[in-house]
Amino acid sequence: METVLSRRAIEFNREGFEDQELIDIYKAIMKPRLIEEKMLILLRQGKITKWFSGWGQEGISVGATLAMKQEEFILPMHRNLGVFTTRGIPLSRLFAQFQGKMSGFTKGRDRSFHFGAKDYNIVGMISHLGPQLGIADGIALANKLKKNEQATIVFTGDGGASEGDFHESLNVAAVWDLPVIFTVENNCWGLSTPSNEQFRCKQFIDKGIGYGMDAFQVDGNNILEVIRTIRSIADSIRQKPRPFLLECMTFRMRGHEEASGTKYYPEGLQDEWTKKDPVANYELFLQEIELLTTELKASIQEAIKTEIQEGLEIAFAEAPITADLQRELDDVYAPFQQTVIAPATSAKSEKRLIDAISDSLRQSMERYPELIIMGQDVAEYGGVFKVTEGFVEQFGKDRVRNTPICESAIVGAGLGLSISGMKAMVEMQFADFATCGFNQIINNLAKIHWRWGQNADVVVRMPTGANTAAGPFHSQSNEAWFFHTPGLKVVYPAFPGDAKGLLNAAIEDPNPVLFFEHKFLYRSIREDIPDDYYTAEIGKAGYVRRGDDVTIITYGLGVHWAMEVLDEHPEISADLVDLKTLLPLDVETIYESVRNTGKVIVLHEDCMTGGIGGEIVSLINENCFHQLDAPVKRIASIDTPVPFAVSLEKQFLPLDRFRTALLELNAF
Repeated sequence: METVLSRRAIEFNREGFEDQELIDIYKAIMKPRLIEEKMLILLRQGKITKWFSGWGQEGISVGATLAMKQEEFILPMHRNLGVFTTRGIPLSRLFAQFQGKMSGFTKGRDRSFHFGAKDYNIVGMISHLGPQLGIADGIALANKLKKNEQATIVFTGDGGASEGDFHESLNVAAVWDLPVIFTVENNCWGLSTPSNEQFRCKQFIDKGIGYGMDAFQVDGNNILEVIRTIRSIADSIRQKPRPFLLECMTFRMRGHEEASGTKYYPEGLQDEWTKKDPVANYELFLQEIELLTTELKASIQEAIKTEIQEGLEIAFAEAPITADLQRELDDVYAPFQQTVIAPATSAKSEKRLIDAISDSLRQSMERYPELIIMGQDVAEYGGVFKVTEGFVEQFGKDRVRNTPICESAIVGAGLGLSISGMKAMVEMQFADFATCGFNQIINNLAKIHWRWGQNADVVVRMPTGANTAAGPFHSQSNEAWFFHTPGLKVVYPAFPGDAKGLLNAAIEDPNPVLFFEHKFLYRSIREDIPDDYYTAEIGKAGYVRRGDDVTIITYGLGVHWAMEVLDEHPEISADLVDLKTLLPLDVETIYESVRNTGKVIVLHEDCMTGGIGGEIVSLINENCFHQLDAPVKRIASIDTPVPFAVSLEKQFLPLDRFRTALLELNAF
């Protein structure tokens, strides 16, 4: 299967490369090629189940990795085996990863190159292709803030560059002058779709003009040109941080993955690109300049083949993973044992909900110098709700950062900051806008620790809810979207005191937290709360009122609706349970109250169908059925989008229906 050429199609310039380095480069580019040959054999033998080939693209992966410093992060893609091998990952672990063995990087939970390795400064991809570009922004931002003179390089394909993440991430990097190299591996095909059906620009470097960044195009099959170019760019941006767009021209010799094949390629196309094979051409070059003798070539290849075989034997000998339910559950969150922090003094002040949130952010920024706040208009303007007003004057624009309108890239940047050992607080201007960052939240923040042990120290603040005549795109209650996702924590306070303590706790927690803040409550409620820094327990519900007749389970604005109705009907003795945290859910407090009263009504502002109330009702029926004296009631908003007109919004919201249902249940 070795590619044999009789003459070179690539011109190499060895200027700046010593003899030994040229030989070392040969060893580095030959290793992934020989692994490829072995993997294709194993695939046919049924010993591995899937393979994404980088055959013909090794010059980019290996060249880029050799050009970067070992301590600098690389964010590779499907066809970048050479990144992993050149960074020195033991082949036994790499092969164990491919086979789903425990000594791999994901404990059998993900496959092929869908993993990261902090020890090797590699952050692997997810199947959605584009999100790692935003993560690279965050890592580069951390480097810039730390002034450590490090660059970051991230890969995407010509097909993946059509995704919105590409535009968002390049735009953010340009606006913030981030030291990151965006590398497009232009291999001419997106699975079976050729470039002329993927994009209409002549070349990707033309896009650099639009983003306000320099862009270069190189022959990706010429490993010396790749190394020289990336070294030059990286040296430059270490001293003067700014992004670069690098287009590496190459060709995907095999299918998107082996099962898809290459029958869609025009006849003769692969033959033409075979002449430009990066490994064979470089080998010929070394032979022509009399650095690579027949004996040395054989010795190098034999040593690599031996290393491959030894690694395979170790991986094959490892027993298949034995499923362990507790281990799977334990790894959903990064380990963290919260210790509730009490305020240092008894001093208190009356604060609105919005004041409490601002107070929390300010004190957390003082407590954690590594905490960065990001969001639209959060700097001088103070955010649309003025939560961060005055923060720039106290903390500076490095730490309080206005962002372009690009939620996905900013959530990704938050994760990149976390990977670099920092903390991030991302403000969604409205919770509704989280849809634009949904993939980053659901598939990166939530899953990354369970996949390969990297925590996501990111809080996403979510101004939420209706009752403000703001219409269908500024009023949604979307907490249930995230309640369904393992790996996230979802917090939703109803009072200023809880808001401050829980937001402080969320920022302290190394796991991703979505923090919901009801906009109607921002300035409509007040409470005396401690002036000092303190935390409240995440995952713990509380009783707002105690009673024996009925249990009301709710959160957010629902708590205040319930208080209003109970004040109207003092004859009803109710347990009013404020959930405070939705994920993880405090089921013990729920069960305790249900067993106390025997009658339950679950209230939430979200629409009825698919809302959190359905899950709570099911849990009660499954665990407290024999203590129930009446069917469990569920009250929610109607199943329509949130309307704008006041009369329509009032009909949409559940307050009147809750009032009626509570009276009926109490009389049951």
